[in-house]
Amino acid sequence: MQQAAQGLGKGPLHGIRVLELGQLIAAPFATKILAEFGAEVIKVEPPKDGDPLRKWRKMHDGTSLWWYLQSRNKKSIAVNLKSPDGLALVKDLAESADVVVENFRPGGLEKLGLGWDVLSALNPKLIMVRISGYGQTGPYRDRPGFGAIGESMGGIRFTTGSPDAPPARVGVSIGDTLASLHGVIGALMALLHVRSGGGQGQVVDVSLVESVFNVMESLVPEYDLLGEVRTRTGGALPGITPSNTYPAKDGGFVVIAGNSDPIFKRLMAVIGRPDLAEDPSLRGNDGRTAVAAMLDGVIADWTRERSVEEALEALDAADVPAGRIYSVADIVADPHYAARDMILEAELPGGTRVKMPGIVPKLSGTPGAVHWQGPALGAHTDAVLADLGRDAGTIERLRREGAIG
Repeated sequence: MQQAAQGLGKGPLHGIRVLELGQLIAAPFATKILAEFGAEVIKVEPPKDGDPLRKWRKMHDGTSLWWYLQSRNKKSIAVNLKSPDGLALVKDLAESADVVVENFRPGGLEKLGLGWDVLSALNPKLIMVRISGYGQTGPYRDRPGFGAIGESMGGIRFTTGSPDAPPARVGVSIGDTLASLHGVIGALMALLHVRSGGGQGQVVDVSLVESVFNVMESLVPEYDLLGEVRTRTGGALPGITPSNTYPAKDGGFVVIAGNSDPIFKRLMAVIGRPDLAEDPSLRGNDGRTAVAAMLDGVIADWTRERSVEEALEALDAADVPAGRIYSVADIVADPHYAARDMILEAELPGGTRVKMPGIVPKLSGTPGAVHWQGPALGAHTDAVLADLGRDAGTIERLRREGAIG
């Protein structure tokens, strides 16, 4: 298991300054990724309470464990955005930044005097990643948007869960995370444009709804041309056969993806049904899909007679893609996760050791790294302001007057 303070190289984004004007999930997850790969991320938080994520989910000594993960490698500064002096500090930071990432409701930064027109005038090469529920335009732009709403309107909730139950949540804030990833992609493309051709900065407009919608495969043409509305199918993958979740003798489940033509033949051989492997009507996916329920029943009859481990051993030997459904306990104990440095060990304030997720993706030449966990509120305020040219007396005055925390 790797220690969290790994890979002390500069990272591929070394020299990129990112100003985070966001809280909770979507904007902070995007900047977390940028920080892991070397960008200097300066997170602006309100004094006293900071980002509400500091108090979300499970806590350790008064601070969220999620916070330590979400904000690793970031610099925290406590700035009062309702103070003219606080706003002036943010403008100075934006003037020296390459990227600003924010997830205010559209118009929120404009009300503060920190809109795109103001910041881009100060820094023409600035890139502003704006993550919101519905995007910066359109009839819904002013509505409050959260990940759950993005998942619902983007289509993924309608297709998640069992057909005989209400639509289900995926289990994590997938809408926010998908928006974050689109924000990172947009930021990197815009940075490449600026740096490769001397181009100007631009706005990267990311909608939670559209980020979810973007991963919904062929949902639209299926509806438009065929009139089909994709809905909830449990563990099955309709139209791609066989691919499903099958019960095992020990109460567990085995996920089997036997849907390519050669794999289907190997799967039928290992479960003792060579007759099905050689059936001409089942040689192609279309023929198998026509009798999907029958094939699922045959496979389930086989898995029910075996434990998960016994089934996986036989399927692996036959080179059939299969796996168990992992809990977090399975993940932490798995040797492949460990071998890929996907479980790191970190130290929290006070010396408590804790396991944390590793970094994705894996770069062979300039890998990401974790240098510190989510910092205390305002831990870097003085250092960042000093870097902006504020002397100790000015910093003391700003703190006394409530512009900073």
